[in-house]
Amino acid sequence: MTGGRKNGEWAVTAPTFVWLTLLFVIPTFLVFTIVFKPSDPYGGIGSGWTLRTLFSLGNPNYPAILWRTAWLSALTTALCLALAVPTGYCMARTDRRFRNTLLLLVIIPFMTSFLVRIFAWKVLLHPEGLIKRGLVLLGLAHSDTSLLYTPGAVLLVMVYTSLPFAILPVFAAAEKFDFHLIEAARDLGATHAGAFFRVFIPGISRALFTSVLVVLIPCLGSYVIPDVVGGPNSEMLGNKIAQRTFSDRNLPHASGLSAILTLAVLIPMVWVVLSQRKRETGGGGSILKDIV
Repeated sequence: MTGGRKNGEWAVTAPTFVWLTLLFVIPTFLVFTIVFKPSDPYGGIGSGWTLRTLFSLGNPNYPAILWRTAWLSALTTALCLALAVPTGYCMARTDRRFRNTLLLLVIIPFMTSFLVRIFAWKVLLHPEGLIKRGLVLLGLAHSDTSLLYTPGAVLLVMVYTSLPFAILPVFAAAEKFDFHLIEAARDLGATHAGAFFRVFIPGISRALFTSVLVVLIPCLGSYVIPDVVGGPNSEMLGNKIAQRTFSDRNLPHASGLSAILTLAVLIPMVWVVLSQRKRETGGGGSILKDIV
């Protein structure tokens, strides 16, 4: 019976392994391999092997672009979490009659093209747009203030496009959360804020980790948003990868930048997963422990 159960488990997980191998492992291996290939004058990949691409990655402009990519992505993730946690909490505590309506409002942006939404923000942030006129009318901005083609515009649109991805995992976890635990914490002397941060937040920690992944990873590789609403001072690593691929036709260099981005995502993610697994196997306690 044990052997049959094990065969059944393999049968269930085999499609996932095949899918990951074909769409993740093999493409990632090819990207890292192309880094060591020379570029072809016609935009292809030359024969032989070289380390020239690795040395070319020492471009003095790249550290600033990498830093901008990191802080914009991290700040977008932090803002999305700060907005998603109370939103998911309130949605889960809302009466079931209105819960589906709130959920529909969250997923409505997915019903519109991604590019259309970005260009809509470009119109709104335009010097003659509604937002600029409103701020000038209220005295919060000058007529020569630029809202478009700035890192702030990129941050705003990235938060807008990523926020639903952060809300949905939090809401899914909050909907299954036993809110009697918060009431028990209050009975033990915890304040409402203390019960929220020391009971509810740990209770949905897996959802928070999921939200971080689904927001941070796409932000690190984003290039459409900086290209449309950003300017020369808002260029991110994804823009350089697209430039090296389509404009310069230098696939090894683009692969080198993609490899850097892949390692920047994989290494912290593996470290967090291993740390979390070690923490879980190391033992735990009651979720209400040390509240008071």
